[in-house]
Order: sequence, then structure tokens, then C-alpha cells
Amino acid sequence: MAQSSIFFCILSLGFFFSVSYAFDPSPLQDFCVADLNSTVRINGLPCKDPASVVADDFFFRGFNITGNTSNPYGSSVIPMNVARVPGLNTLGLTVARLDFSPGGFVPPHFHPRGTEILTVLEGSLEVGFVTSYPNYKHYSKVLEKGDSFVIPVGLIHYQRNLANGNTVAFGIVNSQNAGVTVVSNAVFGAKPAISSDYLSKAFQLDKKIVEELQAKF
Repeated sequence: MAQSSIFFCILSLGFFFSVSYAFDPSPLQDFCVADLNSTVRINGLPCKDPASVVADDFFFRGFNITGNTSNPYGSSVIPMNVARVPGLNTLGLTVARLDFSPGGFVPPHFHPRGTEILTVLEGSLEVGFVTSYPNYKHYSKVLEKGDSFVIPVGLIHYQRNLANGNTVAFGIVNSQNAGVTVVSNAVFGAKPAISSDYLSKAFQLDKKIVEELQAKF
């Protein structure tokens, strides 16, 4: 019951937050259910004929399912986004369930087009972000059940499970397509690859170490 109440609160807060402060364009009608089959390319997704809209266009089921954390990160993200719920189109909102096994984490990353609110439902989660040049100040907090934390748009941030057991959290982003850039993948996994000579100088690392990192990503 308490978990349901917390979930309702974060969804309500997320909706208000997205409508008030979203970077996405504001809707000009009640809804614009995405036509996922359209070949038209616009900034967003085209609307399908309102006459063909059904309740399932606004419906999602799956947040009751524990995510698969059998991966090197020990974490999982189950998104509720416009690709899964076409009715979210133009509403400036994405919601996700995050699952962490013991020791699980999300590597440093950022969302170029969205601010995020994280709320812990079960467990204990360290959350932190780093400000931009020139200070690069690190703000972090350990979240317990019912705690929330705001991550400003575009800043590098991370999460890691500090509980002995699993941790469950929900994230809300005020964009239907906030984007995600994982720092390590972007730098060492770029295709075509960034020059290892340059990266060794930029990170003050031996060139062989850089090449080993590039091979991993």
C-alpha cells in the first residue's frame, strides 16, 4: 500500500513537472498519439488520426515486473516512453523502473534534453551528479525508501546500489526523448574511433591503456 502511494506521488509530480518545465514543444491539442508506422520525419512523431485512437494508446503494463539485472552493470531499466505508449507523444514525459542487484550501478551518463527525478521504492541507492566547468562540483546523496533526488538537465550523473539486497527506483524525465550518452561508451567506443594518441594525451594515460579501453567499448 505504501509503495503504491509513493508511486502515485512520483507520477503526479512527474506530470506536473513535465508540463510546467518541459523542453519539448507544448501540445496544441488534447493529445497527439504517435503514428509509429509513419515515414514522415519531423521533430518528434506525427499524430495518427484521432478517430483511430484507442485507450491502449495511453496504457502501459510492466512496472510490476522485476528487470533483468544479469549484465555487467547489475542493473536494468524498464522504460515507459513514446515507443511503448504512443499517447505520450508531445507530452514531454518519460518514466522508467530501475532495478539494481547488490553492487549494481548505472555508469556515468547524461541526458542532453531532460531533467530527471529519481525516487527509491525499495533498498538504498547512491545518486550523484557533477556540475560543469569550471567547478566540477560533485553532489551526491544516499537515497532510502521514499527519498527523491533531482538531476539537472545535461549534467553527468550516476547511481549505485548500496543495499545488501536489491534496490528498486523510479525515474521521471521531462522529455519524451531526453537522450542518453554514457560517457565511457561515447569516448572510448566512438565509431569511427577517436585517435588513441589524442585520448592518451587528453586523459594523461598510456596509449596502450587507451587502446585496451577502446577494445572494451
